[in-house]
Amino acid sequence: MFKRMKVLVAAVVTGGLLVAGPAQADLSEILEAGTVKVAIPENFPPFGSLGAEGEYVGYDVDVAKLIAKDLGVKIELVPVTSKQRIPFLETGKVDLVISSMGANPGRAKSIWFSSAYAPFFSGAFAKDSMAISSVKDLAGKKVGLTGGTLEDLEVTKMAPKSAEIIRFGDNAATLAAYVSGQVDVLVTGNTVAAKLSKDNPDLKIETKFIIKESPAFIGIKKGDFDLLQWVNVFILHKTLGGNLDALSRKWLGQKLPPLPTL
Repeated sequence: MFKRMKVLVAAVVTGGLLVAGPAQADLSEILEAGTVKVAIPENFPPFGSLGAEGEYVGYDVDVAKLIAKDLGVKIELVPVTSKQRIPFLETGKVDLVISSMGANPGRAKSIWFSSAYAPFFSGAFAKDSMAISSVKDLAGKKVGLTGGTLEDLEVTKMAPKSAEIIRFGDNAATLAAYVSGQVDVLVTGNTVAAKLSKDNPDLKIETKFIIKESPAFIGIKKGDFDLLQWVNVFILHKTLGGNLDALSRKWLGQKLPPLPTL
């Protein structure tokens, strides 16, 4: 079997050094090369961002490191923007994309997707002592959200008439209103709520219910079937073993919800 020739070079920042080399997309080639190149978010905390010590940290970074550990190879992290994720995979600059990427039919024309490995959703968040488990429990509550967002559209359709929906001009104002006690319930994305919880642990925020889900999937180059199969087994193993739940609690401040499989 002839190995595909890969002539493009990936630039990787590791410990302040620029490292160059071609990606090895096939599972057998990755194992033979002893290195896996993984695209991670350049600046999208808590999934991936540059930490205080100059190294990339986040949910996606930890998943990438777990993959390298289970493969028994070294890892090279390739920070990417959202627009770079698919092109870097298609052109062989990386072996995998672990960068909070949602799956949809359009993207699936270009690359393959694994089963979901991380939750990404819009939801209702409030103190752990507040008894809320569904949208009907918003009755009589002051609900804070950012006007014109997906959350605004969804909650406006679903909320009971007695819920007082208070709209703010931007996320900063919405969060400030919740912190100051102007509203009882915060409706936003889980990553926004996670950061708020981390910065304000005394608020004791927890997820009350999910409004709309858009979980994250690992991107794999078309044709790399063995690698796709291995990644799906990895996700299953780390889900059953509690590793992904631990990462969800660490970075998102919540237990891992059920995730879709492909």
